[in-house]
Amino acid sequence: MKARLAIVAGLLFMAIIFPPGQPKLAQESLSTDFETRCGWLTNPTPANMWLVDHDGEWTIGTQGGYQMDGDWELPEFRRGQWVRTNVGSYGYGCACLRLRVNKETRQVIEIKSSRTRTLAACRRDRSLRRLELKWR
Repeated sequence: MKARLAIVAGLLFMAIIFPPGQPKLAQESLSTDFETRCGWLTNPTPANMWLVDHDGEWTIGTQGGYQMDGDWELPEFRRGQWVRTNVGSYGYGCACLRLRVNKETRQVIEIKSSRTRTLAACRRDRSLRRLELKWR
């Protein structure tokens, strides 16, 4: 009996930690058009990335959770445009992304292109100014 209970508890734990696939997104909440959003692009640790703009936080990926489908690469940040906050190349920078989003879940569905901006561009934006302080 104890062995069965341990197995059931282990399976339940695994189901919580590693959920089976991502839920299907409702079509009506998906943006069908690409839009340009500019703000802080943050990649603090592996598999974790967000774009934070004047509307809030847009999830590109979270470790063990949602991951945007498709391939794309970080824009090429020049020296002084990327602030390292962790071991390796993890950190944040200012960027504009051409993307499609799910406005209900605030998840990025697809990224068409990206370009860097100076750190000063995001620092001058009053709606973004306070956010940088939490990453330092």
